[in-house]
Amino acid sequence: SVAVTDELSTFHDALYFHIGETEKKCFIEEIPDETMVIGKYRTQLWDKQTSSFLPSTPGLGMHVEIKDPDTKIILSRQYGSDGRFTFTSHTPGEHQICLHSNSTKMALFAGGKLRVHLDIQVGEHTNNYPEIAAKDKLTELQLRVRQLLDQVEQIQKEQNYQRYREERFRMTSESTNQRVLWWSIAQTIILIVTGIWQMKHLKSFFEAKKLV
Repeated sequence: SVAVTDELSTFHDALYFHIGETEKKCFIEEIPDETMVIGKYRTQLWDKQTSSFLPSTPGLGMHVEIKDPDTKIILSRQYGSDGRFTFTSHTPGEHQICLHSNSTKMALFAGGKLRVHLDIQVGEHTNNYPEIAAKDKLTELQLRVRQLLDQVEQIQKEQNYQRYREERFRMTSESTNQRVLWWSIAQTIILIVTGIWQMKHLKSFFEAKKLV
């Protein structure tokens, strides 16, 4: 079964959700083009003895599938019970991120539920600035400037994406308005033709009855 999740709960800076043995959870993320996305997750299995969720065994894996706005698969890969996936968007719009458990370890579920903690970072939030500062030997001021430049670049991408959405909306509106106009014209023509036909039909009827 496939479902766009609607039972989201915050867990620190991320969210978590529950899935069954054959269930797939999908999320929609609006992403500008040429933007890096990093997803991190960890899984927990329900333990009946302790009545709580405990870390999953290494044998339980998760399959991650990501589709771009054109429904083209840009990532499809099997990971472990804890994992990290990365991709870069090349088309602006809604990207679908789906996760489901591997089908070869269903005995581990024992008919229970699997809890998945998921954290998705987009754009400049994917950068590890302490690591960048150590690698490039940046001062605190230089690192701050680097962060600001990355933020400005991401803002520009977001603005370009909003303009792209507005252009698509405008084109859709114009197309809809044009169809409505042509439909109105067609209705008017149909009414005129119907009126003329009715007049001719009535005239023939009266002539046949010798009323005219």
